[in-house]
Amino acid sequence: MANELIFFPRYNVNVLNILIAGVGGQGVLLTSKIIAEAALLAGLDVKQSEVHGMAQRGGSVLSQVRIGQKVFSPIVAEGEADLLVGFEPLETARYLHFLRDTGMVIYNTRTIGTIGVSIGKEAYPADINETIRKHAAKVHAFDATELAVGVGEKRAVNLVLVGAMLKSLPIDEKIVDQAIVNSVPKKLLEINKKAFLAGKAQSRS
Repeated sequence: MANELIFFPRYNVNVLNILIAGVGGQGVLLTSKIIAEAALLAGLDVKQSEVHGMAQRGGSVLSQVRIGQKVFSPIVAEGEADLLVGFEPLETARYLHFLRDTGMVIYNTRTIGTIGVSIGKEAYPADINETIRKHAAKVHAFDATELAVGVGEKRAVNLVLVGAMLKSLPIDEKIVDQAIVNSVPKKLLEINKKAFLAGKAQSRS
């Protein structure tokens, strides 16, 4: 059994578990589609699952992507996520309990008014960034929204985050690039590729 835990030696796991969390309308599902497509193009097995909250009203959206030589379930168990990618700090913190002790968090520091905050159900924690750093072994936090605005499209924050994930994925950049081509509408491809490259410049091992 020990020999099985070498497929992703960086994480010491046989199946790479990725969580992508955000708010409805931010592009969480497109992001997971691109990662899943890239895994398939790389010849890997992949399973994905989505949990839609009140997505059309700014509710939580969580996508789970599992990549390996053979993957039997699309569900990431609590405490088993290797990588948590957050589109927004509060949504990132919401799923920290899924992260392994050795897991990594990559997230957008730009806050938005989630539905819970908007309706007064929850207050936005002032110490949200400290909370995330306290509960994750590795944290890469940056303003992905600012980078998206910088390339000319605020809504391309999802492709910025795909770029920022690059060095954390067991997939060659050219394959990820092809997955973007396969997944993004042609009329939006150029701006999304710019966003991807802006995020790539933020990518860390």
